Amino acid sequence: MNILSQILAAVGIMASAVIYGTDVFCAIVQRPALAHVSDAALTSVMGRVHEYGDRRLPLPGAIGLVAAILAAITAAVAGHAVAAVAAALAVAAEAVWLAIYLRISAPVNRALTSAAKAGQVPADARALQRRWDSVITARATLQAAAAIGLCVAIAVR
Repeated sequence: MNILSQILAAVGIMASAVIYGTDVFCAIVQRPALAHVSDAALTSVMGRVHEYGDRRLPLPGAIGLVAAILAAITAAVAGHAVAAVAAALAVAAEAVWLAIYLRISAPVNRALTSAAKAGQVPADARALQRRWDSVITARATLQAAAAIGLCVAIAVR
């Protein structure tokens, strides 16, 4: 179980790293860049980014979460309490991330995607983006915490 738990934690890190990297990029590059574009450009670009992101990013996110859950379980079964707790904390961080995404980010994504597909600019485009931006640092931090937890799960035995 020891090796299996470590492999699962590594898979969790790699899959979740896709989401972590995306969120960090959005926090440090995308957010300030969007402040300098028109509402039409913001709507068109972000609507299309969310269109593809919401189709393609759930797979690595789900793989990361499932792998973290399985890493926690297998570490616990193997009697590695610290590794199990570390992996469980990673699961908790990813679960909170998912709740924030579903409650705040996903509705904005859908609104901007719909507007972009229709070739329209919503009157509240900036407010929508501000709402999305308001949680991106928390999302990136939660993904960092998950990665750290899984790294600890691999390192301690």
